[in-house]
Amino acid sequence: MKKEEIFWHNLSWKDAVEKLKTDIENGLSEEEAKERRRQFDKNLLPAKKPLPKIKLFLEQFKSPLIYILVVAGFIVLFFKEFSDAVVIFLAIILNTVVGYFQEIKADRALEKLKKVVKIKAEVIRSGNAKIIDSAELVPGDIFVLNPGDKVPADGRIIACHNLKINEMILTGEWLAAHKKTDALAKETPLADRDNMVFMGTVVEDGTAKAVVVSTGSKTEIGKIAQMVGQIKEEKTPLQKKLGWFSKIIGIGIVAICFFIFIAGIISGRNFLEIFTVSIAIAIAAIPEGLPVAMTVILALGMQRILKKKGLVRRLVSAETLGNVSVIATDKTATLTEGKMRVAEIVTASKSEHSLALKIAALCSRAFIENPQEVMEKWVVRGAPTDRALLLAGIEGGINRYALEKEMSEVVEFAFNSKDKYQAKAFRVNKKKYFYIAGAPEKLLEISRYLRKNGRKEILTFKEKKKIKQKLEQLSRRGLRVIAVAEKEIRSLKKPAARNLVFVGLLALKDPLRRRAKQAIKICQQAGIKVIIVTGDHKLTAKAVAEELGFKIKEENIIEGKDLDRLSKEEFLRRIKDIQIYARVEPRHKMRIVQAWQDKGEVIAMTGDGVNDASALKKADIGIALGSGTEVAKEVSDLVLLTDNFDIITAAVEEGRAIIDNIRKVITYLFSDSLTETILVGASIFFGLPLPVSAAQILWVNLIEDGFPNIALAFEPKERDLMKLKPRAHKSSLLTNEMKVLIVIIGLITDFLLLGLFFWLYKYSNYEIAHIRTIIFVGLAINSLFYVFSCKSLRKNIWHINLFSNKLLSFAWILGGVMLLAAVYFSPLQTLLKTRSLNIFDWGLLFGLGLINVILIEATKWYFITRHQTE
Repeated sequence: MKKEEIFWHNLSWKDAVEKLKTDIENGLSEEEAKERRRQFDKNLLPAKKPLPKIKLFLEQFKSPLIYILVVAGFIVLFFKEFSDAVVIFLAIILNTVVGYFQEIKADRALEKLKKVVKIKAEVIRSGNAKIIDSAELVPGDIFVLNPGDKVPADGRIIACHNLKINEMILTGEWLAAHKKTDALAKETPLADRDNMVFMGTVVEDGTAKAVVVSTGSKTEIGKIAQMVGQIKEEKTPLQKKLGWFSKIIGIGIVAICFFIFIAGIISGRNFLEIFTVSIAIAIAAIPEGLPVAMTVILALGMQRILKKKGLVRRLVSAETLGNVSVIATDKTATLTEGKMRVAEIVTASKSEHSLALKIAALCSRAFIENPQEVMEKWVVRGAPTDRALLLAGIEGGINRYALEKEMSEVVEFAFNSKDKYQAKAFRVNKKKYFYIAGAPEKLLEISRYLRKNGRKEILTFKEKKKIKQKLEQLSRRGLRVIAVAEKEIRSLKKPAARNLVFVGLLALKDPLRRRAKQAIKICQQAGIKVIIVTGDHKLTAKAVAEELGFKIKEENIIEGKDLDRLSKEEFLRRIKDIQIYARVEPRHKMRIVQAWQDKGEVIAMTGDGVNDASALKKADIGIALGSGTEVAKEVSDLVLLTDNFDIITAAVEEGRAIIDNIRKVITYLFSDSLTETILVGASIFFGLPLPVSAAQILWVNLIEDGFPNIALAFEPKERDLMKLKPRAHKSSLLTNEMKVLIVIIGLITDFLLLGLFFWLYKYSNYEIAHIRTIIFVGLAINSLFYVFSCKSLRKNIWHINLFSNKLLSFAWILGGVMLLAAVYFSPLQTLLKTRSLNIFDWGLLFGLGLINVILIEATKWYFITRHQTE
């Protein structure tokens, strides 16, 4: 076959079959199918190739903080400080290993999801019908479609009967497309190619036979998937902030070291000595434990979100969730159950309820695939409306299968767009009946009578007006309304659809998910704007929004066609007032995402179809439904395993807990780094000896700070996280409170320790090794004391449970034991050049630690009271 562009919808089905060299009765032979499989790729959507494991491991090193640590490690190696170098490189490896295994875990979970959703196809090969994996389909295969099937490849319809296919994942249109076999004009747009079936779409009703024309990446869905792969992936807010933060740290460290080096040379110190000291200060300034702690915090956040049925695909995306300020959510399946249900039955009297349900159930073309199973395990197939009518009948005590056994000479009349109803004519004993369900306006028009209190009465103008008023009320509430009528007839062949007996109205709705309303309320309390973006009619969307608690006015709703008329400037002016986007197409979703990002907001967008993929990738957080397409899941950051909106709320809360814990760790580590840097720098500036050695600095950073630092990563989330407003997209990683705390802790500790060092050096009888031991222990004790102040940056220490984090309590005890070992254990005394301390030394140091904590808590109290009065 020639590889030329063919407009299959423009060909007759006979020409299409001839071009593909196949047989509509026998299909391809097995030999020919094997030959074509060698010619064509597997019938699978193009997916991004997973990174080789070694490359994924190396990706974990791509962090500016890691770069700084690597440089520091090699400098230390150059000076043959092997123990220091080992500790630094161990910190680097630990960080990369944790990150690597978390991302591998997320990829494996996604692979499991893919395996669950394998599509089977019924094909005709060598004259026999057989079920095969859809991946094995080739162009020219003849396949069969039945209600509920997912279309396995793009195909040209050969024959069909009442075929309705939901093509929402491709076109965004939620109403099923009615299919036919006639050839169409070459310029017919994709959404109107009614003689074609497309991969990934779903058969709602009817049957068909089609010939495969395209597979895999050549299908319409495959082409979109390839386009999505070309969209550049943006860095997350955390990556951007960390990049900037790390540059500032790097520049600051270089500047301080250079200043100290120049000051040392000017003051006449030995070149090698002052260079070594500068490196020691650089080591003091680098927060070695930060990359490890951040990776652990992100990994724990991913695990907590997974427990709540949300799969975060990338480690850094877990933090971005905490910055979300706008959530653009679809209506169907996320806020609602995605299943139509009969919500209300309107008849002239209650006695007609059972008859209305009976007619609806018998006219429904839905069926139960496994009626032998218990009700909870039933698989109901058919169009959403038909399924709703059948289930309503069952719930109302109508046993359709028992009723059908009593019938004979059954004649079914399928729904068509001209008559706007579907019906069933049948005989029971000697009587013949005509049951009909369809559009209320149509049935009212052809009805002459009304069923009331079990009797047939004339349908008066007044009664008809009353029914129309009720119909209007139901429609305004966004409900879909079906009317039912009946008639006793003489002939089953061509029952006259006139002079019917009107029975009543059945109002259908897609019920809200059980926790959706509460989840929306939590988002609003958290300062997150929730907007509804749907392909549905604006009245339906408005009804759902009002049921969720939104206060909707006309100016809060816009349709896709009206959005097209707005310029970029006009849209940006109106965007904050729009709460509902109705009748939207994929291009509209991209525009909505871009507009909010231009406003400086962090936007999360939900989607399930291939047509949503570009918007999902563009959004700061793309959220795919677990029931959605593989393409949507591949480009998303978060996959909702059960489609519930409340998973998004839970994920945002966990994201905020991640940011909270990252800030606690940064405050804890940087206050120490600043203390050590200023302490060493000031000693050189004032012509004093080094107050601590490089090995002692590393011991404090990696042992005394290291254990509590990692333990802080496990800090339970604070209860008020979803009562706080989201921070601005471009806000600094360090808040004002953090900056003040870091400086206050650093300066207070420095003032106290530097004063103590000067006093001991000038006026005590202690040797320099003993004095350095006191300063070393002072640094460690301060770290161990104020770690509990870092458990919450928004509450004072007396308002929190100090022992809520058992790991932190254990790390505190372990830090204390290791400090005693560093002072009294002979091998460590040799390594760290420490001396044993007396009771007076310990009393002095504990007093200084206590003063430090009091001053820190006073600073926190100032910020807490200021926020309360604002």
